[in-house]
Amino acid sequence: MTSSGSARPARRNTASPNAQAADAATAAQSTPAKRAGKAAKASQAANVAKASKSAKASTPAKADKAVKAVRTAKATQAANAAQALKPAKAKSPKTKVVASVAAPEATQAPKLQAVSPDTVAPASKSSGRTREDKDHPLFQDIRYLGRLLGDVLREQEGDAVFDVVETIRQTAVRFRREDDSAAAQTLDKKLRSLSPEQTVSVVRAFSYFSHLANIAEDRHRNRRHRIHALAGSTSQPGTMSHALERLVEAGAAATPVLQQFFNDALIVPVLTAHPTEVQRKSILDAQHDVARLLAERDQQLTNRERAHNEAMLRASVTSLWQTRMLRDSRLTVADEIENALSYYRATFLEEIPALYADIEEALAEHGLEARLPPFLQMGSWIGGDRDGNPNVTAETLEHAITRQAAVIFEHYMEQVHKLGAELSVSNLLAGASDALKELAAISPDQSPHRTDEPYRRALIGMYTRLAASARVRLGEGSVPVRSAGRGAAPIRAKPYDDSAEFVRDLHVLIDSLAEHHGAPLAAPRLSPLARAAEVFGFHLASIDLRQSSDIHEAVIAELLKRAGVEDDYASLSEEDKLKVLLAELSQPRALRLPYAEYSDLVKSELGVLEEARVTREKFGARAVRNYIISHTETVSDLVEVMLLQKETGLLHGRLGDAHDPAQAGLMVIPLFETIPDLRNAPHIMRDLIALPGVGALIEHQGNEQEVMLGYSDSNKDGGFLTSNWELYRAELALVSLFNERGVTLRLFHGRGGTVGRGGGPTYQAILSQPPGTVDGQIRLTEQGEVIASKFGNPEIGRRNLETVVAATLEASLLPHGIAPAQLPAFEETMQQLSDAAMASYRALVYETPGFKEYFFESTPISEIAELNIGSRPASRKLQDPKQRKIEDLRAIPWGFSWGQCRLLLTGWYGFGSAVAAHLDSAPSDAERTRRLALLKKMHKTWPFFANLLSNMDMVLAKTDLAVASRYAQLVSDKKLRKHVFERIVAEWERTSKVLSEITGKSERLAENPLLARSIKNRFPYLDPLNHLQVELLKRHRAGDTNARVRRGIHLSINGIAAGLRNTG
Repeated sequence: MTSSGSARPARRNTASPNAQAADAATAAQSTPAKRAGKAAKASQAANVAKASKSAKASTPAKADKAVKAVRTAKATQAANAAQALKPAKAKSPKTKVVASVAAPEATQAPKLQAVSPDTVAPASKSSGRTREDKDHPLFQDIRYLGRLLGDVLREQEGDAVFDVVETIRQTAVRFRREDDSAAAQTLDKKLRSLSPEQTVSVVRAFSYFSHLANIAEDRHRNRRHRIHALAGSTSQPGTMSHALERLVEAGAAATPVLQQFFNDALIVPVLTAHPTEVQRKSILDAQHDVARLLAERDQQLTNRERAHNEAMLRASVTSLWQTRMLRDSRLTVADEIENALSYYRATFLEEIPALYADIEEALAEHGLEARLPPFLQMGSWIGGDRDGNPNVTAETLEHAITRQAAVIFEHYMEQVHKLGAELSVSNLLAGASDALKELAAISPDQSPHRTDEPYRRALIGMYTRLAASARVRLGEGSVPVRSAGRGAAPIRAKPYDDSAEFVRDLHVLIDSLAEHHGAPLAAPRLSPLARAAEVFGFHLASIDLRQSSDIHEAVIAELLKRAGVEDDYASLSEEDKLKVLLAELSQPRALRLPYAEYSDLVKSELGVLEEARVTREKFGARAVRNYIISHTETVSDLVEVMLLQKETGLLHGRLGDAHDPAQAGLMVIPLFETIPDLRNAPHIMRDLIALPGVGALIEHQGNEQEVMLGYSDSNKDGGFLTSNWELYRAELALVSLFNERGVTLRLFHGRGGTVGRGGGPTYQAILSQPPGTVDGQIRLTEQGEVIASKFGNPEIGRRNLETVVAATLEASLLPHGIAPAQLPAFEETMQQLSDAAMASYRALVYETPGFKEYFFESTPISEIAELNIGSRPASRKLQDPKQRKIEDLRAIPWGFSWGQCRLLLTGWYGFGSAVAAHLDSAPSDAERTRRLALLKKMHKTWPFFANLLSNMDMVLAKTDLAVASRYAQLVSDKKLRKHVFERIVAEWERTSKVLSEITGKSERLAENPLLARSIKNRFPYLDPLNHLQVELLKRHRAGDTNARVRRGIHLSINGIAAGLRNTG
């Protein structure tokens, strides 16, 4: 962070986390650096072998030292990294630094070599320009934003704090890069010497650098995308152009084929709120301002404009610094609703219609035509997900849909108002259709100035009807209403019956313009508005309801007992439960007695379903249409929810009655989460479909049935490899069953941000799904920090949505790419690996004595539970700390905690042991060679296995054992600390070794230069936050009651999450 204040004779220690980031990142071009890099490469192999051997240490401290040696040996550019740590010096002590971007750039030191994680491959060079050349604007942006942050830090906190930040950063980098025990001692001493006030300021500085680096990276992604588009470069994977090119090459792009695909398709990203979503909306808003202003700097600005831009950026960074990063109270469901709505305003409302237009344009460029129904829609769990969250009630569901509707009505009315100003078409100069004339004739607008302007008159009438529609659904004053013209009284206008009627009116305008040479007038706003109305309706996003199966059972048991039907339903066998449930569903009478008193649980659960019925009546059936049952273990878990729908007026007719068949308002969706549940899923669904009347009920819902698969609990239950394999097997078995029964299967993937929770690149994830499991239908959750990184920026948000559509199109219509004859051998090997990996994972997590204590002491899980980052508790069962168990911990904070301490073992642990055992058990060298060759073939030809290893490669690159060893020191039992950490280190080594054997790549991320670049730039400045967090945890757990210590811990959690990005 360099100051742009008054000139100084010489700058000492003025390179902040930001300026140093960019200066260090751009330094690969210096000749000494290149020579040093070659020297390091020449001795790399010998050093790696030596360091790997030494990594088998007897203590965490020695393991830490060995790990650092491994990473140092692998650093292909470490020889000149020390130069990168030297403070930047001005070219001339007399150089004046002014408030513009150009002059400060001139005072920067020569570009220095980037400091990077040693296991990450260097950025590859392409023909012509190097990766460093292409990324130079990124480095400039990071340096520039860093300079602003440095200025703010000096101004707000003083030079002393600034110097402390630099000292800690430099020492942390030495700890990362060198086998230097003195660095660890120096770091410990420095951190211990910080006052609570200084600690908080330092944590905030590094945290905000992470936020600003994210903004710069997002801007660069948009910049590179635009450059590729302007240059007419080859289409990139994940774009519609690329997908259509592949379809054309495969002969699968005929117009009828595409039209059928879009007719049948349903693609729904579903936003969820979870305990690891740490960003405040105020911070997000300030970051959006910074991103917008940074984007302006890519334009040709005058000196005055550039100076104004910098002044505004400086103000935004100052605002960030002076804004509280943490919430002072626990997040409420209402807060979560507003946070989610901010992404609609920022991205979805504008970018989803734009994406539809892009798809139509891409089709036209390939000579293809297809009418696009609203196949891409949005979903939400916020306000309807009650599983483990007592704060979600009927009232929160009502609030959620009301706020959603208010946002979409405001959007429609604003757009119609603007159209009224824009469509000044006079019927003296252009004709109008009869349908448009009718709309104009019934408009309340009586202004003599618009008698010849039918479009404006029609739009005023539509505006008044929208205002009336909002009022009747949301109440008086729920949506701001502009003056719509003389005589236009919104309260007296006729409300729209539904959103489809509004869409029809919009198409009257579009068709009239097209018929009278005015089609170009519809493109800027009218057509996107019509598309938005088709997609969002009057509800904005469909809200899913979710609750745990044990809650449903308790409610049903009480209803049956009060009605005198069954005294102890919970104790019945599965067969007897189904008999009782089916009997009740086959008769019209209700169980609930009108004057009986029921428990709060029963009233609350039935109240939510009754509110869902009212919501559907007000806003349409799409507003609430799915009910998800967590912990589905039996068929009765699903049938119970059918009976609850009957009790609340959502299910009509009688199950099994041919004359009056049952019709459910909400689709009952099982969620299979654990390993046993995934294995049992096909049997449960087979038995469900076979029940009397269920086939007719499914036929009523479009002959479609959705099944949700959970990635988080299956990973926590059986580890990364087994979780993925069991999900794969369950999907194949479900597809086979549904094809056999002639029912369309739609899979809902409960993916999180981390690889351990199903995260990773969406494009590869969808393409790696088993054959036949996508088929145009997919829903997937977007959770935690991933929401901000994917959809906070509108351009990136649109491309992420495009990626989902393109991948779904390719996965549905293209051959899967693997010969069926190869699959048996591949699947047999995967099963063997899965069994061994699960055994290894469970041996560590569930069978190692004291592992629970190791986890709770070596990670900030307890402190995460204290942080006001979500409305849902971190554990499903609130227990005394002495009685807490890993089994009761939610899978989301479980994975989040491993990310905080930089181990991320939920994304790799067990794979190394499994592969090593598979290869070492070969009876001969020839057989071992054959097995390894098969694994290599699986990696090259099987999308599922290739994606599995790619995600693991990413997680291993982000894992930092040296930093993790610092967290291990928090474990009070030295013997336990030594035993567990050594096992983790050994497994990391095995996993890295076998992954390199299979892929043929000795360095991590060799095939992902963009992520490699990101890690190189980011992690040297993330490390200090980890070191600070460890120090603060020590103080907190030693009994330090200073509020700033606790605040510092929570700030560090926020900063590390921002630095890792995909943590939710």
